[in-house]
Amino acid sequence: MSKVIPVPAGKPSVQAIAQLDPRWRWQYLMLAPHRLGFFLAMVVLVASGAWWALVQVARSTGWWGMYYAMSPTLVHAAVMVLGFIPLFFAGFLFTAGPKWLGVDALPVRALRGPLIAQALGWLLWLVGAHWRIGAALAGLALAGAGLAWMTALFAGRVRLSRADDQLHARTILVACVVGCLSVAGLWLSLAIGTHALARAFVYTALWGFVVVVYVTVAHRMIPFFTSSALPMVPAWRPLWALWLMLGAAVMQVTAVWLEWAGVPAVGAGSPWTLVLGTLQLAVGGVLVWLACVWGLVQSLKNRLLAMLHIGFLWLGVAFLSAGASHWLAWRFGMGALGLAPLHALTMGCLASLMLAMVTRVSCGHSGRALVADSGAWTLFWMLQAATVLRIAAEVPGMFGVAWAWVLPVTACLWAATMGVWGIRLAGWYGRLRADGRPG
Repeated sequence: MSKVIPVPAGKPSVQAIAQLDPRWRWQYLMLAPHRLGFFLAMVVLVASGAWWALVQVARSTGWWGMYYAMSPTLVHAAVMVLGFIPLFFAGFLFTAGPKWLGVDALPVRALRGPLIAQALGWLLWLVGAHWRIGAALAGLALAGAGLAWMTALFAGRVRLSRADDQLHARTILVACVVGCLSVAGLWLSLAIGTHALARAFVYTALWGFVVVVYVTVAHRMIPFFTSSALPMVPAWRPLWALWLMLGAAVMQVTAVWLEWAGVPAVGAGSPWTLVLGTLQLAVGGVLVWLACVWGLVQSLKNRLLAMLHIGFLWLGVAFLSAGASHWLAWRFGMGALGLAPLHALTMGCLASLMLAMVTRVSCGHSGRALVADSGAWTLFWMLQAATVLRIAAEVPGMFGVAWAWVLPVTACLWAATMGVWGIRLAGWYGRLRADGRPG
């Protein structure tokens, strides 16, 4: 006989509904901002990861031909910086942001338009890359409009706030405006066919938008999370640390535009190369020290917390490797580490923090324990392996004749990691909370 679940008389409780309806439903994505934002981010993340793996395998093996209406490298850079990350930002900002600001949260239906526009826009961007540039530009315009709309909604929350401390929220708002301007600049650059200018706008979005939001949230949340889980570690977050990280981001944006203007960032005997490398080494050293002070070693007792701290440590490593590369370039006239510092930043820092923070928020808001289970912990270390492999690929002579396989293997490892993670968490967002609570 089948088991009969008793239903209490009258209107069932939320807990009873959660037990009676374990199915995945589209309408449940509208129950909380993080559900919709994170789900759409996962769609773009998984799609872009699978696409890049196909491109890399095709490039290295020639097993299948692929037509490119645009440079795949630029397409990859743009979607990795501006595609899924702002959607993750939306899920976090419209969940935690109102609490920071002491204002009412927006209803999820108000976010539906801007978030769906971004997701559809970036999917069209990927399709247009192999079809025609007009389609890619249409997708970019749709995504940019969605980002601008999202930014305006967040600005409305900030404007209504009467909270004493609005520094972090306002800093993020400024970064979002930079992101909107970067998308507009990228669209214009591609419309007039200026690849170098398009690249400059993508890097501006990376440092002036994405990195600024990351370090601002890290400054506010990592000490708080650490102190909550490990009371022996004080929640120490001096403002000078935030200003240092923001200043470093501005320095990188300045370097991008000086390079575009013809001032080389790499060159033997170049004063700018020496200055930039020295500043990067100094910033990297302080960030590694800050990671230790914030409880890096202590956090290793808690997997979910360790993921956050290791991700932040990669930020210091990225600056140190960039500084070392510029010093080598100043001395020997060559960019010895190539794209290694960039991938230490994007895969090591940004992706690790993304995996850690989104997993934490998703656990907490789905009624699950705030822990990194074996699945999440394994995926995190798969990401670390992909990061180290991608960085090692930039070291001359590291892999010998096998070098041609390093990039496709790395891309496939990234796609597999993000695919498993994305599909797993997407399954949570369309179901009711495990504990029956609303949200």
